[in-house]
Amino acid sequence: MHSPLLKYALAVFLGGASYGAMGTVAKSAFAAGFTWPQTVMSQALFGTLLFGLAFVGEAARNRSAAHMNARKLFKLMGTGVATCITGVLYSIALSKLPVAVAITLLFQFTWIGIVIQVVVTRKPPQAAQVGAAAVIMAGTVLASGLLSADVDFASFDPIGIVCGLLSAVTCAVFMYLSGHVENDMPAFQRGFFICCGSLLVGMAVCPGYFPSGVLFEGIAGYGVLLAVTVLFVPVLLFGIGTPKLPVGVSTILAASELPCGIFVSLVVLGETVDVVQVAGVLAILVGVAIAQAPSLKMRPRRRRGAAVVNDERAKRKVQ
Repeated sequence: MHSPLLKYALAVFLGGASYGAMGTVAKSAFAAGFTWPQTVMSQALFGTLLFGLAFVGEAARNRSAAHMNARKLFKLMGTGVATCITGVLYSIALSKLPVAVAITLLFQFTWIGIVIQVVVTRKPPQAAQVGAAAVIMAGTVLASGLLSADVDFASFDPIGIVCGLLSAVTCAVFMYLSGHVENDMPAFQRGFFICCGSLLVGMAVCPGYFPSGVLFEGIAGYGVLLAVTVLFVPVLLFGIGTPKLPVGVSTILAASELPCGIFVSLVVLGETVDVVQVAGVLAILVGVAIAQAPSLKMRPRRRRGAAVVNDERAKRKVQ
């Protein structure tokens, strides 16, 4: 439990959990009459504003900003594009498929992250990662309510299925980029330029956002909540944790999104949760624990090895 990796794992776990509120906030916005392009744009707009204010405040305290160039800007904004496109694709999937099916498709990012890790490192994944991904996928099917719902599989929209799977790919890509793009840059500066990339996507999917006047019709509150839970908190926490962890482990830890999402919908929307879904949530948490098993075992061994080395050095000094 004393492994230094645990604090980074906790950061990724909490970043994933923050995403869990997205579904509830988005559903509330839809119920209020707003469309998914408007919510995506609001999320990106207020995320950029929040990071911008934090960045300015950081600079006002005489903390030097990192030097920017076109290459850094392109990589950071590309990371923002990846996370916003995930939201767009997932929203389309939700509009064409049952929620349970859309969630199950999105959560394919757990094993896609492992595939990315294998391709990049050219090394096979650890057995714990494969086992954790399998347990989490089984838990996802249970927790999503897919088995409990009356679903007509033959009626699924192919476009919805494709968008759901693509959202899993872009989500895994975002997790990878979070751990490899300008992680030495001050957090608020980094987050600001990432959100600028998201804002470009938001403006593309909702070009009539400002002329429509929707900003003054009550969407701001939903936009701020989405910005905090989907951009501000995850970008900060993933920026802390993902550089220290393999991308396969990071995507597994981010599976905390579903248990948190179920809890938030239960408390805020009053949605019912059956025994099967509870079992699925527990399975996901077990899968996350399995993924951390290797790091929990590594620390004590290192300590014992260090103790042996210190004993040998002490004996040499006596001699």
